[in-house]
Amino acid sequence: MPSSRSRRLPGTQPAPEEGDAVRADDEVTTDATVGLPASARVLFAVVTANGTLIRGLGVAAASRLATGMYQVTFDQDVSAAGYVGTLGLAGSAGVAPAGQIAVAGRTGIPNGVFVETFASDGTAADRPFHLTVLA
Repeated sequence: MPSSRSRRLPGTQPAPEEGDAVRADDEVTTDATVGLPASARVLFAVVTANGTLIRGLGVAAASRLATGMYQVTFDQDVSAAGYVGTLGLAGSAGVAPAGQIAVAGRTGIPNGVFVETFASDGTAADRPFHLTVLA
């Protein structure tokens, strides 16, 4: 059965306008307060829908708190880090159920990240996910 979803054709980027490259070079900064420090680590966790930690780097534990709510703790303070979450299965076969994910620092736990997952309609739902932390 054909899909009713629109298909995006591969596109090309527009050509830079005159002076774009020079302006981009001028925006390069060596300000040490911008970006991650040289000692930064990339941490990650792969978690099943029931909150089981499958694998990761720098991750200490994961747990399901309630439907669609999870806590992931790491081996260092991540309260000033950047968090990126995506729905995804733990293995390489198949595709995760459709839905949405939201991530934030865990209130009161400096080495924790709070994750919420939702079904496509926005209701809380248990979903497997991958979490990356730039600390």
